[in-house]
Amino acid sequence: MATSIKLDEDLKNRVQQLASQRRRSAHWLMREAIQQYVERVEARENFRQEALAAWTEYQETGRHLTGEETRQWLRAWGSEAETELPACHE
Repeated sequence: MATSIKLDEDLKNRVQQLASQRRRSAHWLMREAIQQYVERVEARENFRQEALAAWTEYQETGRHLTGEETRQWLRAWGSEAETELPACHE
C-alpha cells in the first residue's frame, strides 16, 4: 500500500536530519516512528479494555484484593517470600 504524507518544512527538515544522523532514509525513520506509535496506542487500548473488563467483573462478582494486599504480594516477587496470588475477597 502506497501512502503519502505532507509535512511542514520544519518537520521535514528535522526528519531528514535525524535520518542522516542515523544513516537511514527518511522513509525508514517515518515508518519506524509510525510503527512504534501504533504499537503504543494498541498497548494502551488493550490495557484500557482489560481494565474495563476487570471493573465489569468486579461489579458483577465483588471479588477483589485490597491495594495493600496487592503491593505486599508484588513486593515478594523474586524473593524467598514469594507466594501464590492471594485469594480474593467478596
